[in-house]
Amino acid sequence: MFGTLKEQIETVFREDPAAKSVAEILLCYPGVHAVLFHRLANPLYRAGVPLIPRLISQAARWFTGIEIHPGATIGRRFFIDHGMGVVIGETAEIGDDCLLYQGVTLGGTGKESGKRHPTLGNHVVVGGGAKVLGNIRIGNHARIGAGSVVIHSVPENCTVVGIPGKIVRSRAGVTEPLNHGELPDPEGQAIADLNRRVADLEAQLKEFAESQLLSNKSRAM
Repeated sequence: MFGTLKEQIETVFREDPAAKSVAEILLCYPGVHAVLFHRLANPLYRAGVPLIPRLISQAARWFTGIEIHPGATIGRRFFIDHGMGVVIGETAEIGDDCLLYQGVTLGGTGKESGKRHPTLGNHVVVGGGAKVLGNIRIGNHARIGAGSVVIHSVPENCTVVGIPGKIVRSRAGVTEPLNHGELPDPEGQAIADLNRRVADLEAQLKEFAESQLLSNKSRAM
């Protein structure tokens, strides 16, 4: 347990430049608290202990605003930054060195039983407010932009943005940080393209109308 705690603290220092001290991390980081609660609840859940694992996860939810079902599988060095509103479902699987921001949901798409929540590979980053839904796989080193809704599997080393999520970058073997200020905007680009086409059509229509007017005047003369 102490080894896990040490890894967790090192992860926070690596991922969050705002972290100033070990005491601050232990006292003021709800993402750390929620993961530690889960490390306690998960073995009990897998051992078949009734009720107690859910009570632990519920206490963590009240205390941190983060809901992690005790059945979820979470790898090493997992960090939830800010954390409020994060929901991780029962059959979700999260690899090593993953990072989630506030408001992320790893959820299901209905009332089906069995494996119904996402699987995240290693080194996956999910931006604030993103929803990853269903029994899909997010490949290693994938990046999901803030506010995206992902309902299909994502290959490794890809960046996904939008509703529904679309792959906007794919660089095999290259790991990039999730820089939201540099992400493409496929919806915005589509709207800009439509505006350009409308402007072109308006210009053509105006030119046609003017030519027709000149033609009518010449006939009248």
